[in-house]
Amino acid sequence: MLCSAITTVCLLGLTAGSGAATGRADVELKLGIVQRFGEEPTDQLNLQATPGDRLRLNFKTGEAKREWQQTLPASSVKLEVVMQPLPTPSVKEQVVLSTHRSFETAEDTAKQWRRRGIEVEIVQPDHWQVWAKREVYNTFLLRHLLLQSLQAKGNKTAYLDTKIQQQVPRASWVVNGKRYNPERVDITADKNLIRVNQGKNDRSSRLYAGRMRLQPNAYGTYTLVNEVPLETYLRGVVPHEIGADAPSAAVEAQAIIARTYALRNVRRFAVDNYQLCADTQCQVYRGLSGTVPNTDRAIAATRGQVLTYQNQLVDALYSSTTGGVTAAFGDVWNGAERPYLQPVVDAASNMWNLSRQSLADENNFQRFINLRQGFNETGWKMFRWRSESSMEQITQDLQRFLKVNKSLGANFKKIQQYSDRLVDAFLNWLFKLIGAFLLWRKTRFAAPSLRPEAPFSTCNPLKKVIIRCGAMPLSEVDWDMASA
Repeated sequence: MLCSAITTVCLLGLTAGSGAATGRADVELKLGIVQRFGEEPTDQLNLQATPGDRLRLNFKTGEAKREWQQTLPASSVKLEVVMQPLPTPSVKEQVVLSTHRSFETAEDTAKQWRRRGIEVEIVQPDHWQVWAKREVYNTFLLRHLLLQSLQAKGNKTAYLDTKIQQQVPRASWVVNGKRYNPERVDITADKNLIRVNQGKNDRSSRLYAGRMRLQPNAYGTYTLVNEVPLETYLRGVVPHEIGADAPSAAVEAQAIIARTYALRNVRRFAVDNYQLCADTQCQVYRGLSGTVPNTDRAIAATRGQVLTYQNQLVDALYSSTTGGVTAAFGDVWNGAERPYLQPVVDAASNMWNLSRQSLADENNFQRFINLRQGFNETGWKMFRWRSESSMEQITQDLQRFLKVNKSLGANFKKIQQYSDRLVDAFLNWLFKLIGAFLLWRKTRFAAPSLRPEAPFSTCNPLKKVIIRCGAMPLSEVDWDMASA
């Protein structure tokens, strides 16, 4: 069996026992818990020490040739944004080679660009993108020559992202009633615990172990980075990814998968000098908020354990919802196949034979998608779902999606029902857009669609558009796009 080729191993000599830590050094992770602070002039963070403790802010101050280290103690500090006018307008420009909805596909595309001799970097200003490396293409002439060369070879995805800046956001710290403006700050506490409030109220307050660092990023804003040991990080991941009440064996499996995923993906944010984010583009991480004994025990019982395939960490992708079946890696992302990621029916019983009843066949697919009982996700709200939207809203959403992704056809005016059936090629194209849009707006980071070429089916009865997960054959949908 394929699964027998995947091995659980103990990492870096750490034990898998359920007792306390062995004393060996744990792996330290750098996590971007607030990735783009300063995008809005009203952005605000409050950092607090726990009762009886104090924070220490360490930063360099003074002029470039006369810098010195300054340390400020405080029980709490406030971080705000000050928009600093520039003496003269500044041009911020980069060559965007491609835009993607996942890191996995962006990374594969980056490899292709490198094979063509173009140095690149993977970034995430909002969507994942591949940029021509800024320190290489660092002049107006070099950037424009590169773009012209790509366009001459027929490339239609690359473009120049140019912004004229009149002002820039600057981090401003309020400490003990005084204001300080260092761009890089290290924040520590004696008890190694820091509470972070994002916004002006306490509803988003979360407690984090480890240290904090504010640092500039590639997008002209700032990232608040939490530096924390791997096993402590997992305490903030596992309960939020599987749930505190899951069976113990399932929680232990989740702990191993989450540990493997983290170690495999530390390269994601290399461009910004940290490793992982705290949302579904990586793994949901909420610090020590929401930790429970059940998941803590599972993390301790599997301490140091990871999954490997041919002596390499596996790409431990997982999702909140499968729709009843998982997908092969290549059905969802670009890149080399992962032999250990294969389609599996998500049910305890052998209710569907994928080798004999391929879901690539439309009739089989319709039968499968109409099954409701017997799956592990039966009763789960996202297992089978439908969403309704007016034609006007669908039009606005598609226009916005296409413009954000710099796609051809972004200036279309409306979508309307057509009297004759459109060709399947057009329908497939439209479904790709709708599916990509819905995934862009709603999906978790690794939720595989049942049919990548048409993950959602759509129809237009009267004035409503009903989007249902695989509930209708493509040939039954009539659409038209009218451009003005």
